Amino acid sequence: MRCVIARFSFDLLKSEVERSMEGVSPQPVTGVSVTIGGHVYPVIQVGEVITKQDRRDITTGEMYRALTRLGFVCHNAGGLNAGSHNPGSHTTGSSSTGL
Repeated sequence: MRCVIARFSFDLLKSEVERSMEGVSPQPVTGVSVTIGGHVYPVIQVGEVITKQDRRDITTGEMYRALTRLGFVCHNAGGLNAGSHNPGSHTTGSSSTGL
């Protein structure tokens, strides 16, 4: 299947993605993840491995679309550790300054 990831076109097969991820240790999941070969990987990690592109150039959305079109099951982190590293969940400013 042809898909665009990090502004480059790739022809991907599910079996090739599975083979590429064999032996790769999953990084901690903080966002959207995918199950491949019994392991749960962040979709950005998978994108980096299969495209050999810098992960900063890969978006979660393009990896989600590509992986689901290939038949993989993607998951939202949702309630897993929700808010533990969410800087937007804290109020900015200080009550002592009256802001």
